[in-house]
Amino acid sequence: STWLYTGNGSTQTITNGIDLSTKGGMVWTKGRSAAQPNSVFDTVRGATNQLVTNSTAANNVAGTSLTAFTSTGFTLGAYGDVNSNGTTMASWTFREQAKFFDVVTFTAAASTSINHNLGSSPGCVIVKSTTKVENWWVFHRSTDLANGAYGILNSTAAFATAGTSNAIVFSSTSVNFNQFFSVSSGQTYVAYLFAHDAGGFGATGSDNVISCGSFTTNGSGAATVTLGYEPQWAMFKSASNVQDWFMSDNMRGMPVGSADAYLVPNLTQVESTYEYISPTATGFTISNQNASATYIYIAIRRGPMRTPTTGTSVFRLDSIFGNGIWTEISTNGRLGNSVNGLDAVFTKSRAAADNWTLTPRLTGFSPTTAVSASLSPNLVDAESVKTGGVRGGAAASSTNLQAAAIATGSAISYSLGRAPGFFDVVCYTGDSTNGRIVNHNLGIAPELIITKRRNTAYDWIIFSSYVTPFGYPSNGTYLNSNLWSGYTFVTEAPTATTYKVQAEQECNVSAGIYVSYLFATVAGVSKVSTYTGTGTTNQINCGFTGGARFVLIKRTDSTGDWYVWDSTRGIVAGNDPYLLLNSSAAEVTGTDYVDTYSAGFEISSTAPAAINASGGTFLFMAIA
Repeated sequence: STWLYTGNGSTQTITNGIDLSTKGGMVWTKGRSAAQPNSVFDTVRGATNQLVTNSTAANNVAGTSLTAFTSTGFTLGAYGDVNSNGTTMASWTFREQAKFFDVVTFTAAASTSINHNLGSSPGCVIVKSTTKVENWWVFHRSTDLANGAYGILNSTAAFATAGTSNAIVFSSTSVNFNQFFSVSSGQTYVAYLFAHDAGGFGATGSDNVISCGSFTTNGSGAATVTLGYEPQWAMFKSASNVQDWFMSDNMRGMPVGSADAYLVPNLTQVESTYEYISPTATGFTISNQNASATYIYIAIRRGPMRTPTTGTSVFRLDSIFGNGIWTEISTNGRLGNSVNGLDAVFTKSRAAADNWTLTPRLTGFSPTTAVSASLSPNLVDAESVKTGGVRGGAAASSTNLQAAAIATGSAISYSLGRAPGFFDVVCYTGDSTNGRIVNHNLGIAPELIITKRRNTAYDWIIFSSYVTPFGYPSNGTYLNSNLWSGYTFVTEAPTATTYKVQAEQECNVSAGIYVSYLFATVAGVSKVSTYTGTGTTNQINCGFTGGARFVLIKRTDSTGDWYVWDSTRGIVAGNDPYLLLNSSAAEVTGTDYVDTYSAGFEISSTAPAAINASGGTFLFMAIA
């Protein structure tokens, strides 16, 4: 878990859902807005025992630091390194788990070997003496371990070798340091062991969640790394050059195409931003590094990996009040991750003519800065980083979200969480080839794909497997229009891992930077499909048990707007306000077009032709 919080100078409980008290693990904290140490605590050494990655110091017993490990996270005291009043903080919690992470303490000897419980060979082992002033030693599988290769976490130094008598040997049950620690015989140490591509996770138990590898940059200091998954956290360092260590995650901001928030494990410096790392559906890209240099990394997979079972776990509705500047959106004290429905946020004023804004975390959902990379579904405009959008709360309330530039008055926000089978976000750069393959992590073939060029004003385009001539292999249409247009954007059905796009300005040219939103049906959670209009009362069975909380409808055999209803504004037996996703217009009240129906939603007999024309075809998406 990456968990962001603001220090209060007193006591604080961090509830991140990680069971440390019975499972064990390690917590790493770092001040973001203040120059503070990188503090590390673990359950083997016990609460209050602090080590600092930017220091050679031995164990420090700080009685008011991390005071307890709990079944849902940890608690903090008033100690300034971890809970200084007003300081924005980051914490990373690593739970002990086979094929992911382990913590081992040991006493150095003339020849030292330790046993571990990873159940697989480590990819990286980080070691620190708890009793001696000494460096943090980093042993990584991608370096020359046979010759005792090591790095130093508290230093910018390149990796070096200590000789064959100090060879490091990783196995699925032990790590043999040979004579590496012989000069410190009798001193105690703690080792943090990270697995590498060991499987053990996902529906089949064969998916990887952590990788420890290497890459070599090209002459421009760039590289592409394939992991087989999208990462949420990464730490990397040049093994061949003198350089800082860098650590980024998608909670503090690891966007595609703009500056990343990074912290430096070997320094106390405040959080900085620069474009270094961008996640992809299958790994990450690196830029602005040393040219033709070798780097090592640790990367952790973005979750969740489980298909959701309830709509509330991946979709939030919030009624908010706009102030024309930054509007607070309560998130129940959590900036959240994908299980909290905060990977993409739509906002729209209800009472005023005001543009929609859509901000996905992947393109620049910033936890603290005053800008975010946003688009308006009702406009063709390029992405904006100045107006509109969503960010994390200001320093005084960093556990909430804020929406920008919503006109004064009542507004609505829709927050979606990326989850297998339900919703995914993909960023890619065009290459002007027909049938270009785009990777995704939806886990099943998407039934609705919404794509927008980010860097130039072009239409939003829609593909769906349910509509003719809208389906595969045929045509797409526009989100920002009420027309039904036919353009060939996708030429064949997508798969559970990829979809293909044509060489069109809207979805795949060399100068184009794109974002796609992918949706599908999850039993009891979401439904993407079509219905045929009746002109009378029309019940749409989505397989839900408590009715739909969100409904989107578009006529596909004729013109018609993109109608939006939700249960916060009202899906009731009486009047139901609606908004149009393709329009900036204020919501329309005094109409009764959609009614409650436990299995989905009901179209009333008073609905117009754009929603229920007899014999008409209508695309819809509903979320329980």
